[in-house]
Amino acid sequence: MKKNIYIISVCLILFFLCTGCKEKKIELGKDISFDKEENIHYGNSPEQSMDLYVPNKKYQGKKDVFIMIHGGGWRSGNKSQLTFFTLSMMQRFPDHIFVNMNYRLASATQFGLPNQTEDIKKVTELLENKLGYNPSLILLGNSAGGHLSMLYAYQFDVDKKVKAVINIVGPADLSDPGFKNYQEYSFVEKRLVDPRVQKSGTSLIDFASPVKWIKENSTPTLSYYGNSDYVIPSTQEKILDSILNKNHVIHESYQFNGGHLDWDKQPNDELLINKIEAFLKRLTKK
Repeated sequence: MKKNIYIISVCLILFFLCTGCKEKKIELGKDISFDKEENIHYGNSPEQSMDLYVPNKKYQGKKDVFIMIHGGGWRSGNKSQLTFFTLSMMQRFPDHIFVNMNYRLASATQFGLPNQTEDIKKVTELLENKLGYNPSLILLGNSAGGHLSMLYAYQFDVDKKVKAVINIVGPADLSDPGFKNYQEYSFVEKRLVDPRVQKSGTSLIDFASPVKWIKENSTPTLSYYGNSDYVIPSTQEKILDSILNKNHVIHESYQFNGGHLDWDKQPNDELLINKIEAFLKRLTKK
C-alpha cells in the first residue's frame, strides 16, 4: 500500500512539473501551492540563472529560504538535476521559499573558485532585493554542490545569514589522501581555484577545503553519505564529523544504502527529508 502511495505521489509531482512549465503556479496537493519564476538571471553570464518558488499567500510573514545547489564535479551539471527533489522538499516545507540555482562552471578557461561561491552570494543579494528582507538561508547541495554549500557557509558567510547546511555526499577535505584517488583530482589541483585568490600561508587545496575553515561559530551541518560511495571515500565523513566535534558545532551525520548517485532514490530520499525536518526543528528549539 505504501509503495502504491509513493508511485501515485511521484506521478502527481511529474504531472505538476510538466504542467508547471506552462503555468506560473505549481499545485502540489493538500492546499500546497507555490508561485514560480524560472530562469531568473542574477548575473551577466548565461550560466547565472535560478528558479524561484514562493509559497502561496496563505503563509504570511518572513520565510526562510532553501538554496539548492547541484553537483557535477564543479564543471558540469545544472539545476534541472535537483528539480524533482526540490518539488519533494516543497511538499514537506510548504512555508519555505525555494531557489534552485545554476552557477558558473569551471573549464579550461574559467576557474571554479571564487566564481561559484560568489554566485551563491549574488543569489542571496537578489533574494534580499526581491523579498524586501534578509531571509535566513539553508544551503542544500549534493556532491560539488554539497562542497560549495559548506565552503560558502564556513568561509564566506561573514554576516551569518546561513542558519544550516545540508551536505549530501560533498567532499569536505580535498587534501585527504583517500580523496586524491578521485579520477578528476588533477582538475581539482589545477582548475578548481584561481591562484590569484590564494592567501598567504594557505595552499589552493586548503583554500578550497571546507574543513579548513570550521570554527566554533560555524554553521550547523547535516551530512548524508553513501555506504558504498566510490567517488567520495568514507574518510570524508569521518574527517568532517571529527572537526565539527572538535569545534563543538551542532551537526548530524547519516549514511544511506548505496553509492554516490543513490541519495535521492527511494527510500533514501524520504529518510533524508525526514532527517532534514528533524534537524531544522532541533535548531529552532536551540
